Amino acid sequence: MKRIFFLALVFIVFGCSSGDKAEEIRENIRKHKDKINILNDKISALEKELEEIPGSESEKFKVLVKLDTLVYRPFKHYFEASGIVESINDAFISPEINGQIKEIYVTEGNHVTKGQLLAKLNTSIIENTIEEVKTAFGLANTVYKKQKQLWDKKIGSEMQYLEAKNNKEAMENKLKTLEAQLEMAYIRSPINGIVDEIYKKDGELAIPGMQLMQIVNLKNLYINADISESYLPSIKQGDIVYLSFPSFPDFSMDVPIRRIGNVINPDNRTFIIQLKIDNRENKLKPNTLSVIKINDFSTNSAIVAPSIIIKEDINGSYLYIAKASENGFIARKVYIETGISYGNETMVVKGLEPGQLVITKGYNQVSDGTEIKTH
Repeated sequence: MKRIFFLALVFIVFGCSSGDKAEEIRENIRKHKDKINILNDKISALEKELEEIPGSESEKFKVLVKLDTLVYRPFKHYFEASGIVESINDAFISPEINGQIKEIYVTEGNHVTKGQLLAKLNTSIIENTIEEVKTAFGLANTVYKKQKQLWDKKIGSEMQYLEAKNNKEAMENKLKTLEAQLEMAYIRSPINGIVDEIYKKDGELAIPGMQLMQIVNLKNLYINADISESYLPSIKQGDIVYLSFPSFPDFSMDVPIRRIGNVINPDNRTFIIQLKIDNRENKLKPNTLSVIKINDFSTNSAIVAPSIIIKEDINGSYLYIAKASENGFIARKVYIETGISYGNETMVVKGLEPGQLVITKGYNQVSDGTEIKTH
């Protein structure tokens, strides 16, 4: 109990220290941005002061910037989830009866087909018992035939005939049971695949439920991922997602969602989605990590700005646009309302219009009213 309390305390301290560090970094960023804004204001004030000095117009400083024209364009937002590769056909081979392993006919890495003999258990006792039962069955069958002939001629009692028939059928059923047990001693592959691992050796005891070997088929795979329930309204079966693998940076594909789980996991508030893929050249292995990009928002008409040019002050988010003036262009501070962001871009839902010129380079060197020039 003390150990659990100590570990919990360590996690709490670590989490607090990580949070404090992140907040310290954010505070430093805010301070540096404030300094930039103060410097920009001072530059702007000096420029205005310079304008009031006769003959100084030729010396006026203009900030070099780059302008982009705003237009309505498509915008998509994606979120990422981690997936795990699972083999659709994966068999853990175990015997159906107890027995000593007489011989294993395959080695690890062998390709096997469905029904192929993998191993054989010691069958000497069953085989001897089968021979004994066959002998007894032969006698019972002969007695039954003779009794039947007599009974058909109304000779002898019905009881003798029924006893002979019952004895013959009992021996017949016992023989079938022993032959079925004998077949169980021959362990065969239930699928086409590759022998991945063998856990036992010749001469060792094989027991039902204890793994003898594993066979895996890599041709078709499932990708399973846990998704936060908050995304449940945004996902439906058949949606196309982008699938990639950190182990294979050049290997990616677009795949439809095959199945969506019907139950929310109460422990982590997630539901499962499942993809199905063809495994090219058996490259992927079970339990390989994957990254799934899922589109949860799309629009064909949005005003989008680079996220890096959007700043904040006590009044909200803003950026700079270029306005025409008598001497060219000046920078104007425009407050905006932002929507969702993805990658390096942010959707602007209020404050900007198509056709406006937004400052995308040199934005840190201007303030409201700064005269600017373009490349």
